[in-house]
Amino acid sequence: MITITSIQQLLKRDIKVELICSAESRIHIEANNMGIMLHPIKASGYFHPINTISLSLLIRNSNYSLVHSQASKDLWLLVPALFLANSKIPLFLTKHVGSFIVKKDLLHKYLYKRINLLFAISTAIKKNLIETTPVKPNNIINLPNGIDTSRFDPDQTDGRKVREEFKINPGEIVLGMLARFTPGKGHEEFLWAAKELNKDYLNLKFLVVGEPSRGENEYAEKIKQLAREFELNNLIFTGYREDIPEVLAAMDIFVFPSHSESFGIALVEAMAMKKPSVCSNSEGVLDIAVDGETSYLFEKKNAADLKVKLKLLIKSKAKQIEFGENARKRVIEYFDIESVTDKVLKIYQDEISRVS
Repeated sequence: MITITSIQQLLKRDIKVELICSAESRIHIEANNMGIMLHPIKASGYFHPINTISLSLLIRNSNYSLVHSQASKDLWLLVPALFLANSKIPLFLTKHVGSFIVKKDLLHKYLYKRINLLFAISTAIKKNLIETTPVKPNNIINLPNGIDTSRFDPDQTDGRKVREEFKINPGEIVLGMLARFTPGKGHEEFLWAAKELNKDYLNLKFLVVGEPSRGENEYAEKIKQLAREFELNNLIFTGYREDIPEVLAAMDIFVFPSHSESFGIALVEAMAMKKPSVCSNSEGVLDIAVDGETSYLFEKKNAADLKVKLKLLIKSKAKQIEFGENARKRVIEYFDIESVTDKVLKIYQDEISRVS
């Protein structure tokens, strides 16, 4: 979705964009539905001589100004294709997730040498790139993912419909988390904190928003079983929701208990909606939330600390408002999609001028 959002932003500015993607993938389907110019490729693994030749012909016969990849695996296809096409156009790579594999052998040196600039979506990802790839630090630019702050706008969004749907009373405080069901997102800590908070408060509701990805149904059931064991009758599993701004508007406090994040787009969306938050101090979060200003940070995996920090917000409506106001200001300044796109275009233009 980040790739499609980026394409939409460029198209809005009358910039021609074409998408090379895996055939019959989710991004292929979504981009096709949106009318984006597509070049689907059937490829698995790393070496694709026929696809490489086809792509080189496409590059040679098209008047592209640059190529921007969103996954390092694509380099195995893109770099040879650019070489065969004898194309000197800039190649950019955005790194979204970290890697535990060191890629400093001769083949990877060849691939990464062709990249003009890398974008790291967080400080943690930049550090990972320096540790695992042969890229020079001055060729890495910190560039976070952006969100549409006009869509995630608390002044234009009403959460009452969602609260009515889940029979949440006006006086109840809603604490919610938004994440797919997968180990490491912190569901266990959230449920444990909910159990403990119920001993101290009678006016709380808890929302768990999201669904399991393919192959993760067993984990999702484990979490739901844990909720039953904890007798969390005031906790609601909403399932998948498309009305995320409205769901966030229905919350009073957003909880982001992830053990490890390269970034954390759900947290940015919640902050844009003026939601005060309690977040784990995992690496990617540290670029987004500011402890004591937009959020309270707790020690990751420490459910007891999560409970303590949640109580600080529950008992202070003033802090909730203060953190919420600061949160939206921070998102507008650093994570607004329009501003992020402006920065990307400036980098594009500078690099095109430099190599031409």
